[in-house]
Amino acid sequence: MIIGCPKEIKPQEFRVGMTPNAAREAVAHGHEVLIETQAGTGAGFEDADYVEAGAGIAATAQDVFARADMIVKVKEPQAGERKMLRQGQVLFTYLHLAPDPDQTHDLLASGATCIAYETVTDDRGGLPLLAPMSEVAGRLAPQVGAWTLQKANGGRGVLMGGVPGVGPARVVVIGGGVVGTHAARIAAGMGADVTVLDRSLPRLRYLDDVFSGQFRTSYASAGNTIELARAADMIIGAVLIPGAEAPKLISRAQLSELKPGAALVDVAIDQGGCFETSRATTHQDPIYDVDGIMHYCVANMPGAVARTSTIALGNATMPFMLSLADKGWKQACQDDPHLLNGLNVHDGRLTYYAVGKALGIDVVAPSLVVKG
Repeated sequence: MIIGCPKEIKPQEFRVGMTPNAAREAVAHGHEVLIETQAGTGAGFEDADYVEAGAGIAATAQDVFARADMIVKVKEPQAGERKMLRQGQVLFTYLHLAPDPDQTHDLLASGATCIAYETVTDDRGGLPLLAPMSEVAGRLAPQVGAWTLQKANGGRGVLMGGVPGVGPARVVVIGGGVVGTHAARIAAGMGADVTVLDRSLPRLRYLDDVFSGQFRTSYASAGNTIELARAADMIIGAVLIPGAEAPKLISRAQLSELKPGAALVDVAIDQGGCFETSRATTHQDPIYDVDGIMHYCVANMPGAVARTSTIALGNATMPFMLSLADKGWKQACQDDPHLLNGLNVHDGRLTYYAVGKALGIDVVAPSLVVKG
């Protein structure tokens, strides 16, 4: 199989879909790897690193898309990239289709088979290809939130850890999953007063048992959420419904109840955001003000630490990529029900229920597609 990796073109996206180590593994399995020139530069990988690993270098993205049987990326394909997809080609990347009807319709029209990192599962009910980027984004969230809180950026001018005689920032993390846990740990490590909200009592018990003393936990009822939000200097949105649009947990009307200059960091923005006033921003222009509340909603937060993120993502995706290449997508999905859960689009048909529900599109069961 020819595995192609184009350079990411989303603004300020410096990650790359394949590391030289992943390319070396694929070549060792008997596959041809084609990397667009300078695709890895933003993550610290040069063309020579890929050539040493046995990969070929393509001059343009058009060359990669035209030749490759499978495209491996990081971010969802942009409009120009979607036009280059073709019937029978496999796309393996993050998609986040539920809040993106334009992308969904373009992928359906392409006839390609599209497998989304964010809906691949594991035996423990986790999301192994989303987890490494969730860990990165969670650890970044208090860092970027602290920057947003600085007065020069429109924030409250509150220091995360305070100083002797002055209390620390109050941070509320909504969601106790991978993102929320890492965000809470880092925020607490910065000296902030942290509370994590979640609707799962077993998860709250786990967090309390493991991290007791580092941060507090609370049940995420609507009343608790707004009560804690009113007192917060920073609110980190870390909720996830796999493959579906994120629920809106703080409304536009409720912004008036928050402290002026409070920072909202929406890590769920790839799935539409968990605050009603959230809209995707970029690293170049990351924050904006709505009713005196500062919003940080960068849609590719891990891209800010591209080398760490690329290596972490590559470690997670490599086994699945090799399975798809070695067996073909259909056999690989038949053999691995967790990989099958990643199938979102095939040959003009939508195969992921949560996306169909969000966008009002009919869905065919993925198990029927692989048997067909």
